[in-house]
Parts: sequence; C-alpha cells; structure tokens
Amino acid sequence: MATQPKPFAIKAGAFQFTISPEELAAADFINNGPGVYHLVKQNRSVHCTISHEENNAKKMTVEVEGQSFEVEIRDELDQMLDQLGFSSASTKHIKEIKAPMPGLVLEIAVTEGQEVLEGDRILILEAMKMENSILIHANARIKEVKVKAGQAVEKGQVLVTLD
Repeated sequence: MATQPKPFAIKAGAFQFTISPEELAAADFINNGPGVYHLVKQNRSVHCTISHEENNAKKMTVEVEGQSFEVEIRDELDQMLDQLGFSSASTKHIKEIKAPMPGLVLEIAVTEGQEVLEGDRILILEAMKMENSILIHANARIKEVKVKAGQAVEKGQVLVTLD
C-alpha cells in the first residue's frame, strides 16, 4: 500500500493552511510571465505576483489584489524536521539536540565547551542497522553531552545541550 504524500503547510501572513498535492494539481494556474500568475479556484479569479523569492522558493513575498503577504511553504521533509526540533536552525537559537529516532550512540564527536560550526558532526547514532551522523544546523557551543558511546537512546531524548 502506497503512502499518501503529506499536504504542504502554508503560512501566508497571519493565515495558516494546508494544501494537498492533489488540490495543487487540480488548481487552475496560468503563468503570465516571470513571477506573474493567474489562478481560478471556486469560480473566483485571482492575479498574483511573486516579488521576492528565497530558500529555493520556500519563502516568498506574494502580492494578491494589492496586498503583500510573506509566504512560507513547508513540504513533508520540512514538517518532519519541525517535529524533530531541527526547523529554522539558522533563524533561531537551538538549545538541544534530540535523537531523531531510537538507536545506539556509537561515537560522540564533541566535548563540553567545544565551539561547533554549522554542519559539524555531533555524534553517530546507529538505528535499524544504519549509521546516522547527527549534525549541528547552526553555529553553537556545546554545554553538556548527556549521553555516552554505547548508550541506547529513545526518539526525542536529549543528546546534547547547547549554550
């Protein structure tokens, strides 16, 4: 049995909603030029312009009928990272690194007080016979290592705290 793709989570200004891949495919979009679109939905015609785009089109400024909205689109991977506590690492200060799944800590690559840079390995976690490198998603300083090599951990367990 195939799993259904998760709907996209959309935040537009103060509005939050989801749209499924099926709804997106069924929408009547017409591209009228670079960043200019026409949409017809539920017998309503809307013109919109994308005036600014960043982060691989996941964040943008969209003008609809004279109003501008900051729009953020979160796909299935983004939503999973949110649930694991790895979302928006570059825009907020992370305080903890948690286990994304149950497993066995094979190796710890950091020490307390160490300065780490975005992309540095924190530890290696073995789960389902695979070695997974847990990386830091922003520059930080290691406050406390809460696990030891050889220790079994549960999903969501705090592995390392950061300053």
